[in-house]
Amino acid sequence: MTCSTSPLSWLDTLYNSVRETPGGVEAAALYLAQRRGKSMHTETLRAKLRGLEGESVSLQIAELLTEWMQEQAGGSERALGWLQSLVARFGMAADVVPPAPEGGWSDEIGAMQMKLLEITARVGKLAGATVEAVADGRITNAEAQLIINEIRAMRTMLSRLERNVARAAAKGRAAR
Repeated sequence: MTCSTSPLSWLDTLYNSVRETPGGVEAAALYLAQRRGKSMHTETLRAKLRGLEGESVSLQIAELLTEWMQEQAGGSERALGWLQSLVARFGMAADVVPPAPEGGWSDEIGAMQMKLLEITARVGKLAGATVEAVADGRITNAEAQLIINEIRAMRTMLSRLERNVARAAAKGRAAR
């Protein structure tokens, strides 16, 4: 039986991320046993990740699971989603911003223009996803996940744009 999960719940997001990482909950339990020196049965970890009565995930376990996911092929993309959901619950935002090329872009102004175009395209995707989601007066978990993904991608792009602006301004000051 499949349990219902929400992209707004940090624990559900962590559980889904672990399940979707190659090896899933079984490989994660093995990793935890190796790192902590205490074995944890796969079903014990699954119960913790599902938040079953009397079970919980400690911050230490969440951190170790995050490390494990980041080490796995394709896992780094989903490893921090739980943390984004957790901080969002408290009115904050955390985004993964990829590093800039060493020394920045040779054409910071051009990079800014490209990012603005991408942001504009994402605004359109966000608007489309939201219009479709609210058309029936309710938002499913899948619709919420799609909207949240677009919002996070847009915030990441805005952070990258901010970095370009700062570098372009610094280059302008240096050229005087």
